[in-house]
This record gives sequence, structure tokens and C-alpha cells, in this order.
Amino acid sequence: MSTHLLGIRHHGPGSARAVAARLAELEPDVVLVEGPPEADALAGLVADEGLRPPVALLAYVAEDVSSAAFWPFAVFSPEWQALRYAAAAGVPVRFCDLPAAHQFALGEADSAGGSGDPLAELAAAGGYDDPERWWDDVVESRRDTEPPFEVIAEAMTALREDERPENPHERRREAYMRTVLRKTRKEGFERIAVVCGAWHVPALADPLPTAAADQSVLKGLPKRKVVCTWVPWTHGRLAAGTGYGAGVRSPGWYHHLFTTAEDVTTRWLTRVAGVLREEDLPVSTAHVIEAVRLADALATLRGRSSAGLAEVDAATRSVLCGGDDVQAELVTRRLVVGERIGEVPESVPQAPLAADLIATARRLRLKREPQVRELDLDLRTPGGLDRSRLLHRLRVLGIPWGTPENSATRSKGTFRETWTLCWEPGYEVDLVAAAVHGTTVGSAAATVVREVVAGKPPLADITTAVEDCLLADLGQALPEVLAALDTRAAADADVARLMAALPSLARATRYGDVRGTDTARLREVADRMLTRVCAGLPPATHGIDEEAAERFCRLVDDVHEATTLLGEAARERWLSALSGLAGRDALPPLLAGRVVRLLHDADLLEGAEVELRLGRALTAGVEPAAGAAYVEGFFAGGALLLVHDQRMLRVIDTWLGGIPPDLFTEVLPLLRRTFGAFAGPEKRAIGERAAVLSGGAPKTKAPIDELDRSRAESALPVLATLLGVTS
Repeated sequence: MSTHLLGIRHHGPGSARAVAARLAELEPDVVLVEGPPEADALAGLVADEGLRPPVALLAYVAEDVSSAAFWPFAVFSPEWQALRYAAAAGVPVRFCDLPAAHQFALGEADSAGGSGDPLAELAAAGGYDDPERWWDDVVESRRDTEPPFEVIAEAMTALREDERPENPHERRREAYMRTVLRKTRKEGFERIAVVCGAWHVPALADPLPTAAADQSVLKGLPKRKVVCTWVPWTHGRLAAGTGYGAGVRSPGWYHHLFTTAEDVTTRWLTRVAGVLREEDLPVSTAHVIEAVRLADALATLRGRSSAGLAEVDAATRSVLCGGDDVQAELVTRRLVVGERIGEVPESVPQAPLAADLIATARRLRLKREPQVRELDLDLRTPGGLDRSRLLHRLRVLGIPWGTPENSATRSKGTFRETWTLCWEPGYEVDLVAAAVHGTTVGSAAATVVREVVAGKPPLADITTAVEDCLLADLGQALPEVLAALDTRAAADADVARLMAALPSLARATRYGDVRGTDTARLREVADRMLTRVCAGLPPATHGIDEEAAERFCRLVDDVHEATTLLGEAARERWLSALSGLAGRDALPPLLAGRVVRLLHDADLLEGAEVELRLGRALTAGVEPAAGAAYVEGFFAGGALLLVHDQRMLRVIDTWLGGIPPDLFTEVLPLLRRTFGAFAGPEKRAIGERAAVLSGGAPKTKAPIDELDRSRAESALPVLATLLGVTS
């Protein structure tokens, strides 16, 4: 009976090659791999060609999905190669780490271990200040076939002799590994291969501590019920330091090292050139040749047998990118890290909700990709509408696969939507957590919406739930949500809350035409809310302070825009309420100016009346700060009035000129905030017209040279072609 300990570095291509070669040489009867034993039943699925790395073992507590951990595997992970060997050779494979059931109960499921960095001392002894670089040189970049396991075992044994006080978590893990190893030996296997982190090799070497000693370490450990499954992973997540053994700086480079048998540097820099050419950057074959020469020369100068990532990165930056950091970052993102995402076959156990999402996404031709991409939907087509519903339902579940965006192709109507899509592997956990709400995406989202309105949430939350129901087509939940909205709105005496809730409700009424939803009841509720807002606005704004005035200005603007969606009768009722509000003396200047401007823009106040009100607010008897607030509120709608109405400009000019010098500095911040928001051309036009008011002369444009008719006529055919005009 023989036991072979293969100490590896997690996610290392050199280690992966060495493991594959040694296993083929040993032909073991059983393979033990560092990982959660709860996943033993899933190890056989590695033989399924549909399980394509990068993937991860997801383990979570059955009664508390928020407690979850990942064990990622890439094609260059030594553990993955061990699993693949066992599947191809038809030999048993078992995970031998401390069960996740204990790790979750102890709060150690995502622990990085307590051994610190065992490679740092070895790297320092070899003259390296970077342990990663030392390991790459010694192990990962090796192209020979001689596995370094014996050397690694000796080095780790020497390091552990000077080990600091042992971490309890590590003690438990290694005690369990030895327990599994003893059990495997008792079963009669002749040749046993153990693939584990290099640090653990000395702890598993003979002679082992007694079984009683290990049992004393493991006795009485708490445990929780754990569920395991395979989920897709990405190179980006490997590089992000998320999950067990992750934090690989360059998964894309490691993948290239493992999958490329020869001309590693040349093939890599050729791929770099391809990435840059996709962005229309000028990279020639000569650039690639020079970059390869530079990388090889750097490797020779540094005493390396072949160019590593540091050398090809330097060549990429200096030759292919011309020193441009933005281009170099593009290469890092696309290649050094990479955008590869794994795949999981249908045979892998899935929660019903996850299975429904996979089937729906496949039907709608939505690929779960880690790359950020834009998706433009036409809701008048069945496919566009179904995709929109799915993405909105996932947002209700707290899974933001898609984020709504504005784009150049989006209009103000409701027939188009633009989304930014990006699938994160962490959403797999969110799917498991959301499975408690239902077995399909639609039923789960409806349950979440019902739960939102079941208690006594703020009115704004209920109106958001209404909008979610319409956008996500949750018709089964809409009656309950509308009933909750009607009840809550009738009982809410806070006008500000009603005003905050009304805009989203008004937006929701638009969805009936394109989404086929009956919004008649919704309009009734919105109409009653608007009636209460119109009645309660005057007393709610009586004698409020400046901070409250700013808040009500925003609310008035939002409701003013929302009423355009509620029909002509609602619009007239709102404008009538604003007219009554504008005549109240106790209205704060900021809000008074804003209301007058809205009424003027709605053609309910003529220019002469506005001039009179503005002049009254800016008379000498009014505090300059109050006048400045009135001006700020009035011109928040834009400065075109000052450009086109000379009488109004004169009122402002006279008021500004009459502010005493000792008070001017007090109102200057308000004036700067008001006039600073104007567009550059508006400021220039106002300045030119103000100069005329002050007795100055407007600037005249330079005279235009006499027209050259022959040159002008030569351009006419081109213009006619562009405009589609026939002569």
C-alpha cells in the first residue's frame, strides 16, 4: 500500500500539468482531493462534457441561503485535473477537506486559512520580493515534465518546523484530512493519490498522529445541513479573490499557459494584437515580432528560461500599446484576466427557480455572459416584451442581471427599453435564496411584491410595487397591491409623501397600451391622490423653512410633469391648484418663484403679469436674500426668458444694480447657483443684451467677405445628393 502526496498551488497551470502527469504515471486506485466532502456525489459529473470550467462548487446552508461559499475550479486548477483523471480512468474520487457542514457552523466556510503566506520565506530565500513571481518561475512556468512534488514537500516541511502557533481552523482541517486518509487505507486501496495544498503535505505524511488525537480535535464540532451544486464561474471572479483558493492575478494568462503546448509567447502576443485590432488600433505583424523579441530579451536578462507574464506585459505595454495605459488596461481586462464563463449541464441538480430561469433565458435567447453589453428592446414585439418582463421580474427578486439605461435610440415613449446586461456568478446564490418565494421567476416575483405591501410600508414603496407589477407583468399580484395603495393613500395625511408617490404611479398608467394591462383602476387611485395633493398643498407649504421649500420645489416639479400623463382633466385641476398657491403671501420666495414660472410656461400668466410679480418680489423693501431665492426658483426652468424678454431682463438688471455692496456678498452664492446653471450660449446672450441695457454697444460680427459664387455653385451637386433633391 502506497500513498502519494501531491502538493499543489490552487489554480496553478504548472501544478495542474504536474498533477496530470504524475497521476498518469501512478495510476492510483483512488484519488483524494482537497474540497468539501458533501460534494462527493457531484464529482462524477466532471465526466459530463457539458460541465465546462471555469465552474465552482456552491455549498449553502439549507435553512439559511445567505450562508454560502464557493470552491472554484478552472481548467488549469490541479484539483480539476485530478477530478478529470479519476473520471476518465474510472477510479473513485473523494473530497477530503473539513465538511462544509462544520465550517458553516463554525463561521469558517470562506476562511483563507491561518498559515499566512508559506511561499514568502521561500521567495525571500531565492532573492525574490514577490512570492507570486517566485512560484511562477519555479513551478508554473516550467515546461519540463518532471513534477516538483518531492521538492515542494521538503520545502514545506522546513517551513512548518518554524511555524507560528497553529491556527485552530487549520488543525481541524488537517485532522479531518488524516481521518479520510486512514479510512481510505482501511478500505484496501493499494495506491492512493492525495491532491492538496502544498502547505498541508507535511501534515499528511507518515507517520500520522494517532486517530485518537485527531478525533479529540474533531469531537463535538457543530454542524448544519448543507446543499451542494455546480454553478458557472468566470475568470473575472477568480481574479477578484472571491471563493476558496481564488485571488489569481492572471487567470487568462494561466489558461493560455496550460492550454498552449509551444510558442507560448508568440501565440499570446498574437492574441494581444487581435484584441487591439478589434478596437481599430494600428497593430501590425512587425509590432508582434518586435514584442516577441523584447519579451524574450527581457527573460534572458532576468535569467528566466522563458518569458513570463511580467515580460510579455512589458512588451505589450511598450511595443503594442505604445505606452498607453488605457490600451494596456484593455489587454489586462480582455486577456490577462479574461472574460471566460463556464457552463453547467442540465444534469446538475438545480433549484426549480434556477431551472426556470435557465429555460426561459434559453427560450428568449438571452445568454448569461460576464461581459457588459447593451440590449435594446422593442416592446411592440413579443420577444422584446417577454425579455423586458423577465429582466424586470429578476430585479424584483434582487437579481440585477439587467440595469435599465438611457441610450441614443430610446425615445420618451414606452415602446422602447435599453438595458445593460452583465451576469455575475454570485447571482446563483441569489437564485437559491429567492427560491423560497416560488418555483418560477414570475411566481417568486409576485410573492415578493405581495410581501412588500403586506405590512405598513411607506406609500412610495407601494407605488414602486405597483410599477413593478406592471413592468414585470405580475397581474396575479396587482389587485392586492392596488388595494393596499388605495387604503394607504386614503389614510396618509402627509402631502409630501403623496406627492413623492404620485409620479411613479402616473408613469405606471402609461404601460396599459404597450403591455396590454388594464390601468383603469390605477388611474382612479392616481386621480384621488392628485385631488388630495391639490387640496393639501397650500396648508402644507404655509410658513415652511428654506430646506422644506427646496424639497417642495422638487416635489412640485415632479408632480407637474406627472400630471401630463394623467389626462387633461387632471392637468387642469393641478394648474388650478398652482394658481391658488401663487396668490398666497406666506409662500416661501423660492417656491413662489418656481410656481409663477410653471404657470407662465403653461400660458396661464402673461408676460406683463410675470414682470409685475417679479418686480414686486425684487423691490427695495424686500430682503436681497429673499429676492435671490425668488429669482432662483423662477429661473430654475431655464434662462430663455431673459434672452427674449427685455422687460424682464431690465427688472433683474435693475434689482442687481440696487443691491447694497455690503449685502451683495451674502446673496452672491444664491446668484451664482442660479446663473451658474445656465448654458454657456445663454449666458453670452444675456450678457450682450444686458450691455445694451447699460448703455453699451453690442458686439458686431466681422464683415463677411463677398460671396464667391463659382465656389458656392460647385458644392450644390453634393448638397443635392446628400439631401436627396433632384435638379
